[in-house]
Amino acid sequence: MPLRGLIFDFDGLIVDTETATLEAWRQVHAEDGFDADPRVLHAVVGHVDVVADLWAAYPPGHDRASLAARFLTLTRERCRLAPVLPGVVALLDAARAAGLPLAVASNSSHRHVDAHLAARGLLDRFATVVCREDVPRGKPAPDLYLEALSRLELDADEAIAFEDSLPGHEAAAAAGLRVVVVPNPSTIGDHFSRATLRVSSLAELDLRRLEQLALS
Repeated sequence: MPLRGLIFDFDGLIVDTETATLEAWRQVHAEDGFDADPRVLHAVVGHVDVVADLWAAYPPGHDRASLAARFLTLTRERCRLAPVLPGVVALLDAARAAGLPLAVASNSSHRHVDAHLAARGLLDRFATVVCREDVPRGKPAPDLYLEALSRLELDADEAIAFEDSLPGHEAAAAAGLRVVVVPNPSTIGDHFSRATLRVSSLAELDLRRLEQLALS
């Protein structure tokens, strides 16, 4: 089928908030003299409702609430400063010129996603933004992508999804979409078994290549 729309994840794909979060988490540990095991935070990347002790390196009885508050403050500041990733704006520009509708499908909240998109002048580029409060189940369930397709009035074979995480690419594939995976530094070592295409940056792509992918 001809390509008629594009659906993007947000965190780690449009803006690398995931690396910003990891760096903030490591900073809290370093300030307190503890080593942060990146595998702990990696276990929750891209997921919702995953239970993990982010402060396992600390002794029992340490004030987890104060750690969480420091972590949140640092994360927000680092995310605020994180740039739009390479190739994003060029691809959005090309899609707009071609008349292709765009959507975001994110496990994060509207408060988070909408604010970051708006701050970077990108919110109005998307016909719709679908977040975790809009659907019964988050990724790796397909609900977010199915809702995005419904709002765009597209079938799965008419669109391409862009993801950077294991649960995200599983969700897109489960919705029947072709999935272009663009790992960020937090997920570069993962094996994306359901990816249609893997690239190191969105700057490697143009609409012609995506149109060919949609027809394959």
